[in-house]
Amino acid sequence: MTYVRSRFLTLAGLGLAGAFARPGAAAELPGPAAHSLKELLAGNARFVADRATCPPLTARRLELAEGQQPFAIVVSCSDSRVPVETVFDQPPGNIFGVRVAGNFVDEHGLGSIEYAIAALGSGLILVLGHTACGAIKATVEYVQSGATQPDHIQSLVAALAPSARSTRGGPGDWVTRATERNVHDAIASLPARSPIVADAVRRGTLAIAGGIYDLHSGRVSLIA
Repeated sequence: MTYVRSRFLTLAGLGLAGAFARPGAAAELPGPAAHSLKELLAGNARFVADRATCPPLTARRLELAEGQQPFAIVVSCSDSRVPVETVFDQPPGNIFGVRVAGNFVDEHGLGSIEYAIAALGSGLILVLGHTACGAIKATVEYVQSGATQPDHIQSLVAALAPSARSTRGGPGDWVTRATERNVHDAIASLPARSPIVADAVRRGTLAIAGGIYDLHSGRVSLIA
């Protein structure tokens, strides 16, 4: 069985730039998305308690060879300490992962997200930042002192710079503020940049949430 839906081409060819609902608090997510987020957070609680329940995966691997239907899209950092399937105690096939250092959404990431929504039917996007993010730290240093990074690493810093600049001078730790602002900025940009995302949010088939993964506790805390 394959889950790649023919409606992908239909959606991609239609004008979908209608009005869209602003993503609300997690408690206000529509039913299917609320269930998906609850499943992710329950898995994270098992992970934190060292009670992961993912079974042996041979049968699951063979099943997924025929197709996929991930219930959630997780936009996360490439950091090796944030393995999202492990963090949420989910087997392969449940999470459509979009990863880049600094967990921002570029054009390729946005196309991946649109594909998961339109072709695979994913109903939740979770933008996941994490504590002590090296990309955010480098960006704060760049905004503060002008220190640049070599070669293509600077392109990551440039993409994250608006979130760092907008949180300069606030209360508390600047890196923490910039990390949270980066998550909020990504959430706000998704429906604004993508008619497919906007239409799915408007129709109530997609919701967007944001969280921060704590490297020390292993816990994911929702911030949007």
